[in-house]
Amino acid sequence: MQNIRFSSRWECAYYLPVLAMAGLALVLSPVFAQHPDVPKAKVAPQGDSLPTPGPLATDLSPKLTKPELAKAMKLVADWQLNRLPATPQTDWTFAALYAGFMGVPDGVAGDKYKQAMMQLGDSLNWQPGPRVYHADDQAVGQMYLEQYFIHKDKKMLDPIRAHLDAEIAAPDDPAKPLWWWCDALFMAPPVYADMAKITKDGKYLTYMDHEWDITTNLLYDKDKHLFSRDATFLDKHEANGQKLFWSRGNGWVMGGIVRVLKELPKDSPLRPKYITMLKEMAASTLAIQGKDGLWRPGLLDADHYPLPEVSGSAFIAYAMAYGVNEKILDKKTYWPAVEKAWGGMLTHVYADGRLGAIQPVGAAPGAYSETTSYVYGVGAYLLAGEEIYRTAK
Repeated sequence: MQNIRFSSRWECAYYLPVLAMAGLALVLSPVFAQHPDVPKAKVAPQGDSLPTPGPLATDLSPKLTKPELAKAMKLVADWQLNRLPATPQTDWTFAALYAGFMGVPDGVAGDKYKQAMMQLGDSLNWQPGPRVYHADDQAVGQMYLEQYFIHKDKKMLDPIRAHLDAEIAAPDDPAKPLWWWCDALFMAPPVYADMAKITKDGKYLTYMDHEWDITTNLLYDKDKHLFSRDATFLDKHEANGQKLFWSRGNGWVMGGIVRVLKELPKDSPLRPKYITMLKEMAASTLAIQGKDGLWRPGLLDADHYPLPEVSGSAFIAYAMAYGVNEKILDKKTYWPAVEKAWGGMLTHVYADGRLGAIQPVGAAPGAYSETTSYVYGVGAYLLAGEEIYRTAK
């Protein structure tokens, strides 16, 4: 099954149900279950669940001061940086980690992580993943273009720009969504927003906004203000009868909104729409935040899930912190939630820096343990830390 390929950006959405009916879904890998268009290159091991990972960190403080935030961020960032695979990766899981490394503030030795990303980009020749029309393979462009903002080197810009230009030039069919799964809204739209800022070419924002609307119209519940993971989940429900809304998918959408807003011009007519969606999703997630400050894999049936899920929780906290810092969200209402979320995440940091309670690759709530760690969760944690640090004392 690892050799299955689809010839277009849309075939995966149509042939997956056929494969499932044929009984082949029983042998699909976790990566295939999440993203049916499997790249030829194998994804390097990035995390696992350990029976005895060692003791939890006991010297991290939930106080939102710059020294304490720096300590907590550096511990986790260093642990993950020392475990990057020998072969650099361009897939979406690592792209989220790279975005987190780029976000580490200068006051937290951020230059070390940016230098590491610079070396990684050079080793990849600044090439995105192989699939031109797939958000998963464009997500690494976030790191590339952030490096371009710093160094203004065309080698960091041209390869990802060629992919975006090819995608824009391809025929578009709203009946076959390009970004057909909700977490794609974190993968690709920020790359388009970055490119628009760099080139001053409005076609990138126009295209991004058009495709965002197609996905939103398909997957966004206008009553619950949450996203279904993809169209196959529109009618799926939790054990308690509520609709199934995956915390990680919704966290990634909220993270995507933030990263688009960061690059949209202040006078852009697009801003109100994205601000409204951030407000709506923040209010919905605030209302269901767990007592430990975190969110469960299934957002509307928390009692059904024994563990919180850190990667989704971190992106939700990231979005709330950004909303407060930008005066989009009320500080008295949302900053306590940010504080609780950060404190909750620290209870899943091990003494060596391993970050646990991160669900493996999937498409819906699934099995994991307190020790399970994956790179995208670390990236989300670092982005949350970055945004909290920005206005910390």
